Amino acid sequence: MNEHVDAVLATAPEGANGAAATQAGEAKNPLLAALGDRVRNLRAQRGLTRKAVALSADVSERHLANLEYGIGNASILVLQQVAGALHCSLAELVGDVTTSSPEWLLIRELLENRSEADLRRVRVALGELLGTASVDPARHRRIALVGLRGAGKSTLGQMLAEDLEIPFIELSREIEKLAGCSVREIHDLYGTNAYRRYERRALEEAVQIYSEVVIATPGGIVSDPATFNELLSHCTTVWLQAAPEEHMGRVAAQGDTRPMAASKEAMEDLRRILNGRAAFYSKADLSVDTSGKSLSQSFQALRAVARQSIGLV
Repeated sequence: MNEHVDAVLATAPEGANGAAATQAGEAKNPLLAALGDRVRNLRAQRGLTRKAVALSADVSERHLANLEYGIGNASILVLQQVAGALHCSLAELVGDVTTSSPEWLLIRELLENRSEADLRRVRVALGELLGTASVDPARHRRIALVGLRGAGKSTLGQMLAEDLEIPFIELSREIEKLAGCSVREIHDLYGTNAYRRYERRALEEAVQIYSEVVIATPGGIVSDPATFNELLSHCTTVWLQAAPEEHMGRVAAQGDTRPMAASKEAMEDLRRILNGRAAFYSKADLSVDTSGKSLSQSFQALRAVARQSIGLV
């Protein structure tokens, strides 16, 4: 009881630094002010004094006070120490959305340390519970190819569409039609967020227009969870895989030599991007590894899984 009272009382301004800042009416950075509020509230919730938290976090009480007042720009290492002292995650301290309410925290606790297979089942079950699960009867007749540039999405997608006698679209071209300029110009003029909005809109329109189609998607479509969920809900997705060296070689073969300007650095960047996106690409319904395969061999492998999925085998 006394500890809780002490913790609440300790949230009042104390110490010369905090008082001076308050009296001077210094403008606080909104981000630092919000961070300070969270630290203070978490400390109060746990019934800890500022002195106890400072001692546990191995930082000075004055440093912690400045942090709580929103006038202390702490390093990430100090924040990690404070989070440890408050027995919370760094995400909770800095304001991750999954820490914004008790229900979020309880749900996150249930999901922590679960396998990818378990998490996928939960995602599907949540979709059904919340009414966002796909009930699109045309889902299995829309085939969307995902993967990095150089995976063969455009070439193999066109071949597959001709084989199945259904339309083929490149989502990048649809994005450019909506924006009235090239993808590069969208990024340069309006930024990544604007591009993501065009990407989502282009996908939604494609889904509305076509009940049967093969779609070659941009490599970064998995970067926006909302758009990727839309894709998974309305299309049968196929991940076209390839080794990083093959991705790079195919891009160069298309006449784009820019990635080869700094070959070593480019390959390292490509591996990093592929590693970062692989976990998302792996959520696709099907996958075809084109590494070491000729165009004909790759197409036959894609054709086989696609026709089986559609039920044409």
